[in-house]
Amino acid sequence: MNARVILWIYIVLLVIGGVIGLLKGKSKVSLIMSVVFAVLLSFTAVPGLLPPEWPDWVADVLLGLLLIVFAIRLGKTKKFMPAGLMLLITVLAMALRHVRW
Repeated sequence: MNARVILWIYIVLLVIGGVIGLLKGKSKVSLIMSVVFAVLLSFTAVPGLLPPEWPDWVADVLLGLLLIVFAIRLGKTKKFMPAGLMLLITVLAMALRHVRW
């Protein structure tokens, strides 16, 4: 699997998480933020939309921002679901994107 495929899998999981946040917790903010970050990440995953040297580090910055957000949410709520799970998935996605298969 290459970095682009891993990023697309993460994008899908991110949007699913936002939809679940809306349905279960009635959180429109979860859905909006997940879609915003998914769109931004998808720009980095589609070849040719950004200059060739941008996508890798831009995706890493966006994933880093999501790591911070999920860590803050986990710290505030002290509940593993959903922030802790998304924190783990984000760390896994960042790690797998940089593994050379």
